[in-house]
Amino acid sequence: MDLDGPSPPTESIETSLSKAERRKLFSGHLREPLLTELNNDEIRFSEDAVQLLKFHGSYQQNHRELRKTDKVRCWQMMLRLRNPGGRVPAQLFIALDDLSNEIGDGTLRTTTRQAFQMHGIPKANLKQVIGTIVENLGSTLAACGDINRNVMAPPAPFEKGGYPMARQLADEIADLLSPEAAEGSYLDLWVDGDLSYRFKPSRPVRRARLRQSEKGVFSNSSAEPLYGDTYLPRKFKVAVTVPGDNSVDLLTQDIGLVVFTDSSGNLRGCNVYVGGGMGRTHNQEDTFARLAEPLGYVEAPELFELLQSIMAVQRDFGDREVRKHARLKYLMHKRGMAWFKDTLKSHYFKGTLKGLRNEPKSKLMDYLGWHRQRAGLWFVGIPLTCGRLQGELKAGLRRIVETYQLEIRLTANQDLLLCNIGTAQRAGIREELAKIGFEVPEAPAPLARHAIACPALPTCGLAITEAERILPNVLNRLEQQLERLEIEKPLLIRMTGCPNGCARPYMAELGLVGSGVNQYQLWLGGTPNLQRLARPFLQRMPLDDLETTIEPLLKSWKDAGGRRSFGDHIQRLGDQTVAELLGTSAPA
Repeated sequence: MDLDGPSPPTESIETSLSKAERRKLFSGHLREPLLTELNNDEIRFSEDAVQLLKFHGSYQQNHRELRKTDKVRCWQMMLRLRNPGGRVPAQLFIALDDLSNEIGDGTLRTTTRQAFQMHGIPKANLKQVIGTIVENLGSTLAACGDINRNVMAPPAPFEKGGYPMARQLADEIADLLSPEAAEGSYLDLWVDGDLSYRFKPSRPVRRARLRQSEKGVFSNSSAEPLYGDTYLPRKFKVAVTVPGDNSVDLLTQDIGLVVFTDSSGNLRGCNVYVGGGMGRTHNQEDTFARLAEPLGYVEAPELFELLQSIMAVQRDFGDREVRKHARLKYLMHKRGMAWFKDTLKSHYFKGTLKGLRNEPKSKLMDYLGWHRQRAGLWFVGIPLTCGRLQGELKAGLRRIVETYQLEIRLTANQDLLLCNIGTAQRAGIREELAKIGFEVPEAPAPLARHAIACPALPTCGLAITEAERILPNVLNRLEQQLERLEIEKPLLIRMTGCPNGCARPYMAELGLVGSGVNQYQLWLGGTPNLQRLARPFLQRMPLDDLETTIEPLLKSWKDAGGRRSFGDHIQRLGDQTVAELLGTSAPA
């Protein structure tokens, strides 16, 4: 590749591009054939349109349990919002509640990237739903697709330390890394009337985006100066946090930032980590989960330039031929950090990278229960098993949000914070929460507190088996087992219906990854503060055998005194001993 910049795409290179790349190149910046198919009477989109639809925040799904009984309703859209830092204003939540009841399947779901998802939307109603979301202060642009996804940040609305700056940076980075031409396509497709003012970034972001047209970062596309006409090779994820707070699963991101502020809350700079990611494919050892590596510390004035430069390196060198190898983690694995730094500083980033600043030990924060936001204001964290809002729970939260006009913030643990609660409002909100089952929101069942699962069946097209619908039963079974063994310390559990890792199971102390009908890979050895990858010990464990399979490990943990976490105990035992206790061979 010419390090002076990639050549501008033309039809003459069509035959050298993969189908996925050609689709993006000739879409008119994500318009066609999506725009044409929105206006036809078909009950589903074509494959070409479906792939572009992702950039606009939607996946087409086929409801497996409706296939034989309702050929029309089985085709439906899942719609994902972009909520930087998990922020959802009251107006937007009320609109989402109405849309899910009137057009969707009646539920909302909090994702592990701090956003809301809607399910069950017919193709014919998709424009109405997205248009209504935009009119009510929301967006779905770049919630999916080969582009920067929802930017994460600690959801707690503390007005102290680095928390306000982390939330501000999440908003600014979302704007900084937003696709320019695609914003126009998005409004053209989904919005009636001029709402372009909604997509105007702040002045500091506008100034930083000028760098996108300069040598190195510039893609040679005047329409998409940062992304280029073929966008990124694959999805790209960014998270921001404060020292010691790992509520965002920092090391699983393409870029993870830890903010350092002065005594007034102004940004001094960030520790930067690069190359994390969870997705993998069963039986393909060239796909794997990977933790982000430390890149260095960058001073505040150079942060935005560095972020755009990192993305430009991935744009230019990421694998565009084999999509399963297209994430930044594979580029980092193949080329190494030394090459990455050298390329970054030689041809893209004009600033200076320094050694990391010291950070305190990270903790998985969840913010459940009542907390002081600032003098006179409070917030309360509500635990949601698997993040699903439906029935009286959803209706009750709607009443509270609408009555008190509360802002919602979503967590990476699929929970929900009600924010900006005045002292005089606390008693009334406590009563309302008790009516829907949250008398003591700070004390959910220990295993459920940090357990998460992906949606899986029946709507996800990649799901091999169940996750969300059966996780509560799995947790109940394990709680009974721990009680019988007189083990009082909880462990971090995550469950997915396939190996793509949407619930980040490879960071869990005990991860269950779907590998067959009612069968799961067993991953062990992550940490409660999400700092180490788990390891796969069983490839196809029948779920019915879960308790008998792990009981020798639990007994060993108890016999060791239980002072260490379960994941640390697994690590201390070593692969060979763990495999012997499981009756299998150690992982390679």
